[in-house]
Amino acid sequence: MAGMYYEDFIVGDVIKHEVTRTVTETDNLLITTLTMNVQPLHLDAEFSKNSIYGRQIVNSIFTLGVVTGVPVQDTTLGTTLGNLGFRDIEFPKPVFFGDTLRVETQALDKRESKSRPETGIVGIEHRGYNQNDELVCVVRRTALMKRRAEVAAGAPATASA
Repeated sequence: MAGMYYEDFIVGDVIKHEVTRTVTETDNLLITTLTMNVQPLHLDAEFSKNSIYGRQIVNSIFTLGVVTGVPVQDTTLGTTLGNLGFRDIEFPKPVFFGDTLRVETQALDKRESKSRPETGIVGIEHRGYNQNDELVCVVRRTALMKRRAEVAAGAPATASA
C-alpha cells in the first residue's frame, strides 16, 4: 500500500502533497445540498453580495474534506485502521469558487498503542492553503495506524523503518 506505517511518521516532519484541487461552484452546490445545509452564504449569490465577503463562500465541510482527503495517498492509504477523532478544526480564511487548494501534513506526536501492539496512534496536522499561500484550513486529528509486521511481532526494526 502507498500509505505510511506508524514507524514511518517522524514527529515534526512536513509532507508537501503534490495533488492540488481547484474548487468549483458545482463542488459547493453538491456538498451543501447533500448535507442539507441551507446557509444562503453558500447557495444564494444575491444574499452573499451583501455579506462581509461580497460573494458566496465555499461550504467549510467541503474544504475540510479536501484538506483531509488530499493527504490520503501519501499518508494513510491502506495503513490506517481509523480516524480516532479531530482535535481542532480552524478556518482562518474563507474559500471561494476558483480557489486552488494545496495541502501539507505534519506529524505532531505519536505513541504505541497500549492495548494493540500491532498499532500505533499518530497525531497529525493537515494545513490547507489557497493559491495565494493563505492558510484556509488547519485540521488536527488522531489516527490509528498499522505497525510494520516485523515490529508488531517483536522483531527489531530495520533501518528503513
